[in-house]
Amino acid sequence: MLRLARTGLHLLWGAATILLVYPWIDDRLRLALKRRWSRQLVNILGVRIELRGKGEIRGMAVANHISFLDIFVVNAVAPAAFVSKDDVQQWPLIGWLSRHTDTIFLARGSRSAAQQVRETLAETLRQGRVVAVFPEGTTTDGNHVLPFHGALFQAAIDADAPVTPVVLHYKDRNGMRSAAPAYVGDTTLMECLWSIVTASGLSAVIEADTPLASAGHDRRQLAAQAHRHVAHRLTPSHPARPDAHREAGIPGDPQAAPPSGHRPTDSPSPVPADSLPA
Repeated sequence: MLRLARTGLHLLWGAATILLVYPWIDDRLRLALKRRWSRQLVNILGVRIELRGKGEIRGMAVANHISFLDIFVVNAVAPAAFVSKDDVQQWPLIGWLSRHTDTIFLARGSRSAAQQVRETLAETLRQGRVVAVFPEGTTTDGNHVLPFHGALFQAAIDADAPVTPVVLHYKDRNGMRSAAPAYVGDTTLMECLWSIVTASGLSAVIEADTPLASAGHDRRQLAAQAHRHVAHRLTPSHPARPDAHREAGIPGDPQAAPPSGHRPTDSPSPVPADSLPA
């Protein structure tokens, strides 16, 4: 309960930072605050970040998706602008925070909205900013990676920006893959949060691969290449338990990699990408 109380206070501190500090500082300082705030949140939740790999997160970061916690783990390493489903804007507090922290909203099922998001992403990349997407369009338990949708990869091609494959997984104090943070199936946000704060010795492992050049590829090729890099490194030596998954599709291209054998469902998406401030 103490961790939950501290989490609530940290959310309020983030809101105060947006209101009182953000208007007076430049983007560089905002990103630094976002990184520090995210690190603090992950620490409050009792999770240790383990950074692996020699790659630097540049351009468009594309990662497998397990939990709402993924967003803050990525932000704690490389603060980024994320893509979120549009209805998150209506969520109490979190929706307000999302609108003020670089979140790019996407209306599900709308191809025109997807095109607008791609243009916004491309412009953000041209400014030298890091953007992050979860191209599976859903969450899994972390034992496998679903096919990547190719639609948003077009933004990296248009901006001639690199694509950085990022691998995420969680492990317990014994080094075994942990499904405690997985936001899958019928799990609610509060159930997922409770599972995280009651887990003991939880670590978030994040590995950035060498950035891929986007020039000379079409979006399906680029999505498939990034998928191969993530899938290769995600293969677990100690699979997480229980074996569960949750899926919620996004508009855009057909699947860009071979099917995984899992059928999409219409579960709501996890906590919004980049929903909380520095």
